[in-house]
Amino acid sequence: MNNSQQIYEKFFASHPELVSMSHTVEDCVRMLKEMALADKKLLLCGNGGSNADCEHIAGELLKSFILPRRIEPSLSAQLEGEYGSEGKDIAANLQRGVKCVPLTSFSAFHTAFANDCDGKYAFAQLVNVLGERGDVLIAISTSGNSKNVLLAAKVARILGLKVIGFTGENGGRLAEYCDILLNAPVNETYRVQEYHECLYHLICLALESELYHE
Repeated sequence: MNNSQQIYEKFFASHPELVSMSHTVEDCVRMLKEMALADKKLLLCGNGGSNADCEHIAGELLKSFILPRRIEPSLSAQLEGEYGSEGKDIAANLQRGVKCVPLTSFSAFHTAFANDCDGKYAFAQLVNVLGERGDVLIAISTSGNSKNVLLAAKVARILGLKVIGFTGENGGRLAEYCDILLNAPVNETYRVQEYHECLYHLICLALESELYHE
């Protein structure tokens, strides 16, 4: 049994109400692993608490979550060869990570776009500029009906990105545009957000194990 399987078993033993989602979670991790190994990137969008979740997910993926992620020996050797002891220190303090961009950032862009254009298209605009075929978009909407998130998902599909949706139980309109849907088994906003957090922690743990377990 590999380490990610142990992570899944431990999680679903403590969250039996989510066991029906186990294969979906594994599919999600597989998709993100393929993305990372192809040197593609993850884009994330959502509103309010889901905005914070986008930043949270990015924070877990851009650096070590629980495993050490030592950089490649070739890069370490280059740094030490170019900068000596300082390069050795730099190498010792860098970590590998998954390329990801929370579209909820870019405060200057968001304020300018809301002022100059129709704000509901802001995430779609960022997907249009930053998204490339082979990338993945995580679209988070507790109702599944957030207009700006829906528009981002629609543009992502046209550009050849895969879409992973995080929603409440019924999936809303977003379900139609997702390659993978993680719909929490509740519909109250704060409860949906609670399930989203434990699900994306599971995904980040399993993905880290798949990519960086030594």
